[in-house]
Amino acid sequence: MRFLVTNDDGYRSPGINMLARILGEIGDVVVVAPDEEMSATSHSLTLTRPLRVNRRQKGIYTIDGTPTDCVMLAVNGLISERPDYVCSGINHGANLGDDVTYSGTVAAAIEGTLLGIPSLAISYASRDPRFMAGWEETLRSILAQITSQRMPEDTLLNLNLPAIPATESRGVKVTTLGKRTYQDAVTSKEDQRGQVFYWIGGQEIQWKGNHSSDFMATREGYVSITPLHLDLTNYRALEELNAWDLSLRKEEI
Repeated sequence: MRFLVTNDDGYRSPGINMLARILGEIGDVVVVAPDEEMSATSHSLTLTRPLRVNRRQKGIYTIDGTPTDCVMLAVNGLISERPDYVCSGINHGANLGDDVTYSGTVAAAIEGTLLGIPSLAISYASRDPRFMAGWEETLRSILAQITSQRMPEDTLLNLNLPAIPATESRGVKVTTLGKRTYQDAVTSKEDQRGQVFYWIGGQEIQWKGNHSSDFMATREGYVSITPLHLDLTNYRALEELNAWDLSLRKEEI
């Protein structure tokens, strides 16, 4: 079994090294990761400049681009054999609810899925790494079970490990996406020259979702596994929209 491993924290991240080590016990691993942090780059491609690839050591390559760039370049020529899985992570910080739309970690798994490769995104629900290493044995067992199954079509799995010691885990729960709102998502200040600058990133104030949601599962000490589908169509709304009068009138043409 062949694994392509990437992330959005950069190739020096302890999380990606831990993931590569675990998967190396299951099969062959090639790491193709950004050469620096690329968090919150979402599913962006670098189209305005050429990309540089560096071979750091056997089986480890870095790219001066996004996680999506890494997967696309790896699959389309950088590595000699097509991987059986794309595994992105382990991200330092949760990727729950709405955050999956911003996440470079999740985007790498989306790109793998678009390329027809079963893909996983894995995150640890805290930027404080003190308990993360203790999850190695548990994660090894989860990944061995997942890779022995057939993945649903056009679907990636988004895993989040709770920020607690693994010995306190309550198990694994298959979940839905939650939703959270922020306070002061954009703040502005003045520099010493009187020029205004802005910081994006507010304080979390509220999570919404029932007990099947990803944030509730990690809060309660479960490993959350959320299946994400590439088809974003809201099928419940189709009938409602089809009832709208959306035809062009002559005066509008």
